[in-house]
Amino acid sequence: MLILLAIGGMAGAAAFTHVHDLTVAHGQPDWIGWANAVAVELMAIYLGLEIRARRRNGRPVGLVGVLLVGFALLSLAAQVAEAEPSVWGWIVAAVPSLAFLALVKVVLSSAPATPEAADPVAVEQVTAVNEQPEPTSHVAVPVVASEPVPSAVRPPLGVVRPDRPQVVGIVR
Repeated sequence: MLILLAIGGMAGAAAFTHVHDLTVAHGQPDWIGWANAVAVELMAIYLGLEIRARRRNGRPVGLVGVLLVGFALLSLAAQVAEAEPSVWGWIVAAVPSLAFLALVKVVLSSAPATPEAADPVAVEQVTAVNEQPEPTSHVAVPVVASEPVPSAVRPPLGVVRPDRPQVVGIVR
């Protein structure tokens, strides 16, 4: 974890600095240079998180993927713009941005930790709760029990509503 933080911190600092310096070199005030750096570099992280959430929910990722590629290209262009005009100059200048994007991809694509084996008593309780009738004060959410899930993993019944699909992290 320390290695990831070191690589991310150094690559991110270099990428932020190059975007800032390029913005300022082309006539923008210093604060706008930092605003551009934050926008360009952090959008790649946000878009990676959004793609991950959309894939989990079975939603399309096309537009978000195109935006991710666009912001990655903006970052790379800023890195290369002030480099020595040679192949090696461009490669060396692109390293911080490529390292930062690779780090984001590796961290966001790693599988979440699997929970330990379920306690049979907890699984029985979840199954029993799922068989009880739903209250009529809200829209019922159909529960498909493909395999028993421990109660520590699932939210209480009635929390997940079909009119709130944008809630990330709650999966039924």
